[in-house]
Amino acid sequence: MELGLADKVAVVTGGSSGIGLAVARGLAAEGAHLVLAARGADRLDREARAIAEDHGVRVVPVACDVATGEGTATLTRAAEDAFGGTDLLVNNAGAGSNETILDAPDEKWQEYWDLHVMAAVRLARGLVPGMRRRGGGVILHNASICAVQPLWYEPIYNVTKAALMMFSKVLATEVVGDGIRVNCVNPGLVLTPDWVKTAKQLSGDDWRRHLDDVAREHAPIGRFATPEEVANLLVFLCSDRASYSVGSTYFVDGGMLRTV
Repeated sequence: MELGLADKVAVVTGGSSGIGLAVARGLAAEGAHLVLAARGADRLDREARAIAEDHGVRVVPVACDVATGEGTATLTRAAEDAFGGTDLLVNNAGAGSNETILDAPDEKWQEYWDLHVMAAVRLARGLVPGMRRRGGGVILHNASICAVQPLWYEPIYNVTKAALMMFSKVLATEVVGDGIRVNCVNPGLVLTPDWVKTAKQLSGDDWRRHLDDVAREHAPIGRFATPEEVANLLVFLCSDRASYSVGSTYFVDGGMLRTV
């Protein structure tokens, strides 16, 4: 299917691993140029070079922390300097948490609020004006099924991802008149490096069985998704093939959501 993404410019946060990297590769395969953001410069540079070599597109790596105002400003400037703005923004950077409400300090709540919500707010303020000048664009937010169906051990993650989903909805209403489509994706279980790391910490060499047990407990499909399976939907939503998709939230969860 021709998605019409050739020569578009896409900013992807959390772009050096997991879902973000899979989205970056998927967009590059369609001919889009990339501004990739992540905190770890070495891995980011390595993945950016590989994508550019594999797909013949321009890839600009930006090592920054989008949980800070300085980091989002750096990313916005990089997109403007390299391409004169962006057509696509995929807000993907995020991390799971582990705490109880009664014990978690204010600082931890603020850390995740900045990462999951304020990063999206600041990047919208920074990049939407350029999208307007370019005639429109697409913004996608990678939230989580936990935004609507929480896991008990990560209340901060649940709350901040729910806020991101609502931010996506209200931003969609604000900018649709500028030709900018905003949508949200709520993945379920996805086999990212973070899941593997946690499984190894809990189960050692038996980490694969641990993940199989998690999948059987939570997902009727009985397995984790690959990052590419989630990225396929995100790439589609970036395209004009999804031109009537505005202000929606899409679940990619293998049947994990227990409500209609």
